[in-house]
Amino acid sequence: MSASLGASASARASILGRLRATSITDKPSLPDVKDWFDAHQRHEDQPQRISRLRSAMEAVKTEFHDVTDSTWPEVLLRVAEAKGIRNLLTGTNTPHGAVLEARDLGNLQLVRYEQPIEAWRDTLFDTVDASLTSSRSAIAEIGSIILWPTPSEPRLMSLVPHIHFVLLDVASIHSDLHSAITTEGWKDGMPTNALLIGGPSKTADIQQTLAYGAHGPKELVVLLRHAQGDAT
Repeated sequence: MSASLGASASARASILGRLRATSITDKPSLPDVKDWFDAHQRHEDQPQRISRLRSAMEAVKTEFHDVTDSTWPEVLLRVAEAKGIRNLLTGTNTPHGAVLEARDLGNLQLVRYEQPIEAWRDTLFDTVDASLTSSRSAIAEIGSIILWPTPSEPRLMSLVPHIHFVLLDVASIHSDLHSAITTEGWKDGMPTNALLIGGPSKTADIQQTLAYGAHGPKELVVLLRHAQGDAT
C-alpha cells in the first residue's frame, strides 16, 4: 500500500512539474463583457422593465401588489389577513420593521430575528408563518429579485417561513445582471450570500408533478413600491 501511494505521489509531482514548466506564449484575450452587453441592450424605460419582471415572475406563481411608501403596510396587513397569517418575522432594527411596530396590527404578531439561530431554531422552523425582507434590486431579463442578506436580515428569513413578503422599489429594477453588477458596484464588496429569487420554491418528481414549498417558501409576495402617486 505504501509503495502504491508513493508511486501516485511521484506521478502527480511529475505531472505538476511539467505543467508548471510549460510557458504560455500567447495568452488568450479576455472577452469584452461590457461591449457585448452594450451592443445587446434593450434600452427599456422603467415601465417596460417593471412589465417584463412581473410577467416572468407571475408565470411561476409570484404574487405582486402595487404599493407606495405610505400604502405598503395596509396592503401587507390585508394580504396577511386573507392568507390567515398569524405572525410575521422581521429583521432587527430595519426601517420597514419599525414602520410595522408603530402600527396597530390587529391579530398579527411581529417576531424579530434577534437571536442566534441555535437559540430558537425549532421556533423558526415550526411556528413562524411568514417573513418580510427588503431587497437590493431586481433583474427584468431573468425575472429575479436580488436579496443582500445582512446581520439584520439573515438569509434564513427568505428560506424558512412558508410565505415570504419582499419590498421592492421600482427604481431598483435593472434590465440585466450585468447592469446590476456594474451599477451597484458589486466588485467593491459582496455579502457571504447574494440571493437571486425567481419565485416561490418549487420542485418536481420523476413524473413531473410540480410541488411548491419543498425547499423554501411556497409563496412569494412582492410589494412593488412606486413613487408616491405612481402606483396603479
